[in-house]
Amino acid sequence: MSYVDCFVAAVPSENKAKYIEHAKIAAELFKESGALEVVENWGDDVPAGEVTSLPMAVKAEEHETVVFSWVVWPSKEVRDSGWGAMMEDPRMSAENNPMPFDGKRLIYGGFKTLLKS
Repeated sequence: MSYVDCFVAAVPSENKAKYIEHAKIAAELFKESGALEVVENWGDDVPAGEVTSLPMAVKAEEHETVVFSWVVWPSKEVRDSGWGAMMEDPRMSAENNPMPFDGKRLIYGGFKTLLKS
């Protein structure tokens, strides 16, 4: 069964174009490293919560938009190998492809796929 990495971040809304460019470079690298699919989503209907919410999780400020992204890999082994290769690639360096958001508030994780329909 496949393996999925997901990411949630708060991006300054004015940086949408920069985020898209950053994401295009990263997606190209993910695919070169074995990923099957890369999906980037710009928040449109992401309500603030009273107890929990995506905006609260990433400490989104009024001028920021929540993004939700995922990468599908054929297996955890391919993912682990792919991430290693990506981190060594100069296209992922902060100098060549800086994150257009506060990476300290990025939430991410890897998941084993249970169901796909």
